[in-house]
Amino acid sequence: MISTWILKAIVQKTISYLPYGQRINYFFQKYVTKGVVLSDAYFEDRLIHARTHLDAWSRLGAGAPLRQTLELGTGWYPVVPIALFLHGAEHIRTVDVTLLTGAAHVQTTIQKFLDYADQGRLEAFLQARSERLAQLRALAAQPDTGSFETLTQALHIEYLVQDARHLPLPDASIDLVHSNNTFEHIYPAILRDILPEFKRVVRPSGLQSHFIDLSDHFAHFDTSITIYHFLRFSPSAWRFIDNSVQPLNRLRVTDYRRLYHAAGLPISEEQLRPGSIEMLRQGPVHSFFQDNTEAENAVSHGYFFSVAE
Repeated sequence: MISTWILKAIVQKTISYLPYGQRINYFFQKYVTKGVVLSDAYFEDRLIHARTHLDAWSRLGAGAPLRQTLELGTGWYPVVPIALFLHGAEHIRTVDVTLLTGAAHVQTTIQKFLDYADQGRLEAFLQARSERLAQLRALAAQPDTGSFETLTQALHIEYLVQDARHLPLPDASIDLVHSNNTFEHIYPAILRDILPEFKRVVRPSGLQSHFIDLSDHFAHFDTSITIYHFLRFSPSAWRFIDNSVQPLNRLRVTDYRRLYHAAGLPISEEQLRPGSIEMLRQGPVHSFFQDNTEAENAVSHGYFFSVAE
């Protein structure tokens, strides 16, 4: 019997060759894998990311108010941007090469926030400003909340649908640049250009806060393989498996450190999940990765915080 991860790899590889591949993948995720529902688990995961970014800003951002933010990797549901709105950010930008969201997804996200607030569950993740929460309620209470543009303007969110290597932003204009589960989907040649661009737009004493998932994403739904399964493949074999719909760069923590160093970005702090060396040893690791120690290859997730100099 063919493994689940192989079947998904075949489907995504096929979709990647089709016109409008991202749109087709959306319908595949929505109706087949059920991967685009705003579940409580997904919502809370994104709230934890928002809280971590805000905690890092409070700790490392020199006590300045958070006004201008930029997110890399917009995704389907603007959980983190709305969390920043509730926190009090003035101008919230989010950039991606493809716009995956729309008015219905924004409305769904607003309602999820209000449900959590009404149930007393939101405060465990976020201290929302009362006036911003009231604005969110007023927006949801309107019989017709309007277009996508009307909703995003009310939430102080600006969507930038473009390449993040060439941002239409002035130098030193952003307080916080952040991302969640995004870097691992960007190939090194592109990250090498994105990081200096982020360095350009972040103001002195501003912060970059990026959460990276270094695990094999096929293992998220196929429990027959480990989170290190993709480390067994040579670069040429992985190129055959990988796809442009949801690419995985397989970079290890050492690779990200080198990319930061090459961009002239200090790593002010790391919060790493060490993973499991025992699990890593359950399968072969290709020689391509063997310049790293087992502990370096085993790191499964991590936050990188960088304060601009």
